[in-house]
Amino acid sequence: MLRIDVITIFPGLFEPFLGESIVGIAQREGHVEARVHDLRGYARDRHHTVDDSPYGGGPGMVMKPEPLVEAVEAVAGAKGPGRTAQVILLSPQGRRLDQARLEGLAGHPHLVLVCGRYEGVDQRAVELAIDEEVSIGDYVLSGGEVPAMALIEGVVRLVPGVLGNPESVRGDSFGAGLLEGPQYTRPAQFRGLEVPEVLRSGDHQAVARWRAERAREFTRERRPDLLPDPDHASGESDSRAAPIQTIIEGKS
Repeated sequence: MLRIDVITIFPGLFEPFLGESIVGIAQREGHVEARVHDLRGYARDRHHTVDDSPYGGGPGMVMKPEPLVEAVEAVAGAKGPGRTAQVILLSPQGRRLDQARLEGLAGHPHLVLVCGRYEGVDQRAVELAIDEEVSIGDYVLSGGEVPAMALIEGVVRLVPGVLGNPESVRGDSFGAGLLEGPQYTRPAQFRGLEVPEVLRSGDHQAVARWRAERAREFTRERRPDLLPDPDHASGESDSRAAPIQTIIEGKS
């Protein structure tokens, strides 16, 4: 069973998400256990303060280290070789989440997701309690809660037994390094548009070839960066700079 703990100042955001769809089914069937922890419960002052103004000045507030470190240690233990959980901070400085990383995370028995807010997290909390920082893309959000939900759903559907048909995972976009091609269902005709004849032919080999061709076509049109780079393949150098990540998951 995969255990997932979430640390957030907005636990109410997760209640409907964790009870519905694939994540809810996975919990009811015993494949996943998810818990949500209110970070304010680990603050020691009577106002349950979890943020303060930044040293050096600047706009906004920064999440304090004391409650965050205590919350992580209460859920996952102290950082170090004895910790069995993987503690992840949803962060603009993190590695961008992709399908390969989701597959790696699905192999962990215990994930702890820390949702950033405000202008960020005190770096001491990161160094003392966090194992990994993850970003979900190059855009601005108000906090790490939505990214945490994206990570949860991406991981849960990879847990063995969660999806009724394991082929669903293998055929997904990015599962084979390509985008998934177009899909069709009944009716065969709709407003003048028809389902391709090959999909109605009953020829499974022809269908497989058609789907592979369309997957490469979709990828070439929409995400050519996923295809092998001919410059790299020929040994030529690539002078293009890597994209700069600008997502701010911990910013309000």
